[in-house]
Amino acid sequence: MNVATYKTELDNSGGGLWPALLWSALLVVICGLIYPAVATVAGGLLFPQQARGSLVERDGKIVGSRLVAQPFADARYFQPRPSAAGYDPKALSGSNLASSNPALRERVTQDSAAVAAREGVAAESLPSDLVTTSGSGIDPHLSPAAAQVQVARVARARGLRADQVEALLHQHTQHRTLGVLGQPRVNVLELNLALDQLQR
Repeated sequence: MNVATYKTELDNSGGGLWPALLWSALLVVICGLIYPAVATVAGGLLFPQQARGSLVERDGKIVGSRLVAQPFADARYFQPRPSAAGYDPKALSGSNLASSNPALRERVTQDSAAVAAREGVAAESLPSDLVTTSGSGIDPHLSPAAAQVQVARVARARGLRADQVEALLHQHTQHRTLGVLGQPRVNVLELNLALDQLQR
């Protein structure tokens, strides 16, 4: 095949700039407009609660999300684990400090002393999730052991018996998913809202 014949076949093969541009525009419309629109509508219809961020409402007001930790300043509430992101869902992050880092050890030591004083227990007995941050920085869950440490303080601050608070804690303890995935956990927001409901 000589050069002239090759050029003629290439010109007739439909290759070139315009088909590439047309395919690019088509893919932009499909992947950038149609697919997101369909996914958004389908998600809203099939999973309306999750599509709205798993928001929790009480008395017509949004009080938080089941997926995002938030701080509770009042002693009447269970406290979540510390947040490296300042409980800001737009700034998800862990501390990114290695366990050998002196800064991390210093912070954990200080936090352990503060939490131990708040709960009236020895610092050595604290579950690790009361003084360490999660990978996301806004994990809404605590281990049952970390929640159990706070029962006496919450009961005292609310004028409740410890066994009443423990009963709510057990009711709001989620077990392993499908019996094997993850660890038992407690959603702090849901537990605190149940406490408020109990005292209405």
